[in-house]
Amino acid sequence: MTFRSGARLSVRPYVPGDEAAVLDLVAADRLPGQPVTTPAMLAEAVAGRSPVDGGWWAELEPPVTEVLHDEAGTVLGVVSYATRRSDGAGFILWLHCREDQALAEALATRAIDRLGKQRTVHAFEFASALTLGLEGLPVLHRPSTRRALEAAGFTARDLWRYLRADLPIAGLPHAAHVTVEECEDPPGKRLEVHEGGGPVAEATIGRPVAGIGVLWWIGVAPPARGRGLGLALLGSALDLLAGLGAREVILYVDDNAPPGDADRDRTAANTLYDRAGLAEVDRLHSFTRRP
Repeated sequence: MTFRSGARLSVRPYVPGDEAAVLDLVAADRLPGQPVTTPAMLAEAVAGRSPVDGGWWAELEPPVTEVLHDEAGTVLGVVSYATRRSDGAGFILWLHCREDQALAEALATRAIDRLGKQRTVHAFEFASALTLGLEGLPVLHRPSTRRALEAAGFTARDLWRYLRADLPIAGLPHAAHVTVEECEDPPGKRLEVHEGGGPVAEATIGRPVAGIGVLWWIGVAPPARGRGLGLALLGSALDLLAGLGAREVILYVDDNAPPGDADRDRTAANTLYDRAGLAEVDRLHSFTRRP
């Protein structure tokens, strides 16, 4: 492929010798609150596995990972894509090119061509092993990739709010009568608050990775709401993460519920996190291209 600048670029399959160059490309897009991607994490992503959203990855055919390089062999971009066995849908799983829009368009077009233009293709639909649960494209930090996908015919869906904070956070209350148990999906610990013989609130945290902990879930039963229990449980969960070695915490809020959907309304959750001092880092979008 030849660019308007006259540069002649080529695409070939990823090989182990590309590891350092691809890790540099991934590192250039790293968000606050995300660990540095290691060779082991990259190997898992190339193999089509992920510790988060593992069930979605298990439904895919083995991914194809390719690099875009210049005439000197310098790797300028990378894309990984696959198809789903059940319905034949295609997926652009991850893509990195130092936010060069022309390169991003070339990589997206390559994936679409290889997957088949008459196939529905999704992009940034679930988390890869390159990140700690980053499900979607952070559009504020990666605007060129977003524009490239839209130029290739994809439509964006604003799905997630991505938040972080340094630990510990001073001044938060703590819940009474909290039990803590190990859990494996996701790997971490589950906290429960019991009243009247049963649980009324629960939170799930992930085991810290490189000093980063994830708050995967926090919820309070409707009859127990309005008493500050959510904030108190949040304080207990964050202190537990700090005690496990986390120096910062991240969390994801799926606040894309349509108006009137009371079961998925996240207004109270967002208010809780804002009050506790967690700051929004970015919005996470997924994308779909219909034939």
